[in-house]
Amino acid sequence: MHGLSADIAAIEDIAAASREFPQVDVALCVPAILIERASRAVPGFPIGGQDVHHAEKGAHTGCISAQMLVDAGAVLTIVGHSERRDAQREMNGEVREKATAALACGLNVILCVGESLEARQRGQALSTVLAQLDGSVPEHPPANSELSIAYEPVWAIGTGKVPSTDEIAEMHAAIRKRVVEHLGAEGRDVRLLYGGSVKASNAAEIFAVPNVDGALVGGASLKVEDFIPIVAAAATAAAPSAASNTNRPAS
Repeated sequence: MHGLSADIAAIEDIAAASREFPQVDVALCVPAILIERASRAVPGFPIGGQDVHHAEKGAHTGCISAQMLVDAGAVLTIVGHSERRDAQREMNGEVREKATAALACGLNVILCVGESLEARQRGQALSTVLAQLDGSVPEHPPANSELSIAYEPVWAIGTGKVPSTDEIAEMHAAIRKRVVEHLGAEGRDVRLLYGGSVKASNAAEIFAVPNVDGALVGGASLKVEDFIPIVAAAATAAAPSAASNTNRPAS
C-alpha cells in the first residue's frame, strides 16, 4: 500500500532505467488506483496488480476482477501474497481460483507461497510450502499466459532477515519438483522467484542459487536507486526476470 499520483515519476524513472537491461523482465505491480495512470505513463513497460478477484463480475464490493485489471492496462497480477493470506485470511482454494481467473483472462500470474517463522522453527517449512502449492497451483494454465511462483518466507519480508543460500536452494528445488508433478514438463519452465528482504547487497548471491529465476521485490522497489541495482544483478546472473509488489521482474 504505497504510491500516489506524485509517485508516477518514480515509476517512469524505473521503467527508463530498466531499459538498459533488456535481458531482464522487469515489472511493477502497483496499487489498483495507479494501474491505469502508470500504464499510460510508461507505455510498453509491464504494469500489474497486487491482487484480483476470481469472479468476472457481481456483488463483490471493493474487489477487482481480472477483466478490470486488463481494462486498466495491467498485464500481470500477484495472487496469494502472504500479507493477504494472513490479514485477509485467504485460503489456498481461493488463491487457486484467483490465479485461474487471471490466467484465463490473459494476465500473467505471480503466485506466492511461504512459511511462517513458527513453521520453520518446527521443521515444517517444506511441508507448509508444498501444501500451499498443492492447494493453490491451477490445474491447467493456458498457454497464452505465464505462471510464476514466488517463494517468500513470511519471516523474511521487510525484516532484513534472509534464509541462507542452502535454505533457499532446498526450498526452490522442492518447489520445482512439486510444480513439475502438477504441470508435467511445462513445470520445468515455470519461473521461480525469491522474495523477502531482497536488496542490492544480497541480490547477486540469491540469483546464483539453483532454481532461482528472479525476485519479487518489496521495499527496495520503491526507489530507482534501490531497485535498479537488483535488476543489474539479475542481468549479470542472466536470470531473465525482477518483480516488485509495489511496482514484470528483475527476476
